[in-house]
Amino acid sequence: MDFDFSDDQEQLRDAVRKWVDKGYTFERRRAAVAAGGFDRAAWNELAELGLTALTVPEAQGGMGQGAIDAMVVAEELGRGIVLEPIAQSFIASAVLSHHAPSEVQSAWLPRVAGGEAVVVLAHQERKARYRLDVCEAKAALAQSGYAVTAIKSVVPAGDKADAFIVPAQLDGKIALFLVERTASGVTTQGYVTQDGSRAAEVHLVNTPATLITTDGLAALELAVDTGIAATCAEAVGVMDKTLAITVEYMNQRKQFGVFIASFQALRHRVADMKMQLELARSMSYYASLKLGAPAEERRAAMARAKVQLGQSMRFVGQQAVQLHGGIGVTDEYIVSHYFKKLTQLEVAFGDTLHHLGEVSARMQDTAGVFA
Repeated sequence: MDFDFSDDQEQLRDAVRKWVDKGYTFERRRAAVAAGGFDRAAWNELAELGLTALTVPEAQGGMGQGAIDAMVVAEELGRGIVLEPIAQSFIASAVLSHHAPSEVQSAWLPRVAGGEAVVVLAHQERKARYRLDVCEAKAALAQSGYAVTAIKSVVPAGDKADAFIVPAQLDGKIALFLVERTASGVTTQGYVTQDGSRAAEVHLVNTPATLITTDGLAALELAVDTGIAATCAEAVGVMDKTLAITVEYMNQRKQFGVFIASFQALRHRVADMKMQLELARSMSYYASLKLGAPAEERRAAMARAKVQLGQSMRFVGQQAVQLHGGIGVTDEYIVSHYFKKLTQLEVAFGDTLHHLGEVSARMQDTAGVFA
């Protein structure tokens, strides 16, 4: 199998990496965290690069690219621990283009592509514990469409977004709705998360909503799987840069008069970090390649990938901090921010233990070992 990237994908990677290196410095990121964790100017720059339009169909003003292109972008943004939730554009594009009526697509996808509308997934509830079929939000017919009542937690950039994709119970089954943040009955409480990005609690009370699809669980599964693939790719970028920072530090730090990079025991630990990174990279490729597979196969693949990524993120992050010593946990030093990012990505869209259970539940009698 050919795992080489196309020339266009390499050019895309190069363009994003240059922006991260030159346009999204650690100082700019620190200022964005201090200002609340979401920088609309940075978001607009991502849109100018075409990243918000990347997976939007060409008929709706996008570039019509696929999962591998999105993976390349997410990985490079991970290297810079970029705060702005570009993965939410990939999610909105996937859900709206595959499940929304044509009029909803025409109204929102061009705005998503142009970066004018930040549309985010608002699906987490306190009692769900990562289960997508647990949903207490309610929807009902209203005079001009539908009305939704819900409490959604840890919504990415929830108080800055322009619209939410919200699952809610309709006639005994989960449906998916699009809710504008400025609609009546919407209240948000924003906060900065552990890694410095922004999220919010979103409360909806009889809020006007547009129906995306009545097959809400299938659409929600696609949304989350798209998010998992993007998270895996982003984590690879974060780990890649974390390893590079650690090696650079070891080549500068002296102990007993010699560079600590010369200590064999520490070199073995770096080799183990590299091995975990490459295991994670291969499973990130696997996740992105499986995004177009049938739903059951796709769901199983995402769970497998997230288990390996979770294990790798924890190992690489912890080893990086330990190899830096005390400075590795200080806010002034960059590796601590990479460690926090890895910690948060490990629980995004389901933590390692949850997905280990998903893998186990999907195993057949042979567990794929024997025919």
